[in-house]
Amino acid sequence: MLLAVDTSTSFVGLALYDGDRVLGEMSWTTKQHHTAELPPALSGLLSRCGAAMASVNALGVAVGPGSFTSLRVGLSLVKGIALARNLPVMGISTLDIIAAAQPPARRPLIAAIQAGRTRIAFGEYKSLGKQWQAQGPARSGTVDELLGEIESPTLIAGEFASDERKKISKSRKMNLASPALCVRRPAVLAELAWERWHKGDVDDAASLAPIYLHVAGTPIE
Repeated sequence: MLLAVDTSTSFVGLALYDGDRVLGEMSWTTKQHHTAELPPALSGLLSRCGAAMASVNALGVAVGPGSFTSLRVGLSLVKGIALARNLPVMGISTLDIIAAAQPPARRPLIAAIQAGRTRIAFGEYKSLGKQWQAQGPARSGTVDELLGEIESPTLIAGEFASDERKKISKSRKMNLASPALCVRRPAVLAELAWERWHKGDVDDAASLAPIYLHVAGTPIE
């Protein structure tokens, strides 16, 4: 069984996955209470699923981009479990989680999360076969700056404030995903991590590090 943990932003997620089923999944929005809320949430999820940490034999964790503070909480938990029990761990890009939930399409895709200070962190993807592949590194900017860059019809999904969704919806070149498809699902993270695990593509838990984007010389808070 694989445990997936995502604390990239104020939106937190956990999932238990066995390759055939999503045994349990939960997500919620927190106000910078990641450290206090994550352990009891994990305990509750395991209890509801009739599982125990002893039955977890692999770990997936979102590694960013994301908040400097919140990313460390999930990574610290996962790295602690991995090192204590010698479990394989797979670090997955936060933006890849959003992209993987979108149906394949011929148009390019922008996946985005909130980055604070009215900015977003985003990455561009193209659909190759049945999978979305990242096209270059993640960047940060405002929604207005992103809209100014778009020259051809493009899909967009991710975390946006209400006013940002309104701006995007008015653009003739942007096709905004529904709120349900914009949610970062920990079950998707679990599937991505499971696939890597079974390909033998695992990370070194001790050296696994978060991906931070910097805004005006300081990391996202």
